[in-house]
Amino acid sequence: MTPEKKKELIKTLCENYGIDILYAFGSRSREVADFLFGEGANLISGPSDVDVGVKMVSGRKLDVKEKVFLSISLEDLLGVGRVDLVVLSEADPFLAAEIIRGERLFAMDDTGADEFELYILRRAGDLIPLERERESLIFKEEQ
Repeated sequence: MTPEKKKELIKTLCENYGIDILYAFGSRSREVADFLFGEGANLISGPSDVDVGVKMVSGRKLDVKEKVFLSISLEDLLGVGRVDLVVLSEADPFLAAEIIRGERLFAMDDTGADEFELYILRRAGDLIPLERERESLIFKEEQ
């Protein structure tokens, strides 16, 4: 399958599910981007899953059934055994920051995606002092 065909399939999938931005993150993110954009021949289906994050268009939510079907569709498209799907609006701020540090695979609007990523980074940055305090309280109690 050509890179253009893969891009078109990703775009169609995102439009069908109401996905504004699609990311691959985690240990296989670069491999997924290379596969989709033409630099990698195939993804190796191994013990490691593919982590995918999605930002839905405003007002759109995926129900459980849609999440399952979306994951299966991504597994088929990527040729892997398992896709772990994270909806960004349901993720904690630090996981959301990790997701956007991955590979952006699709965006309805690149400028809007850039602004969203800045928002996620600001939100996580604002919460770092509180997270450090929370961790110190947790680990202090364990000692």
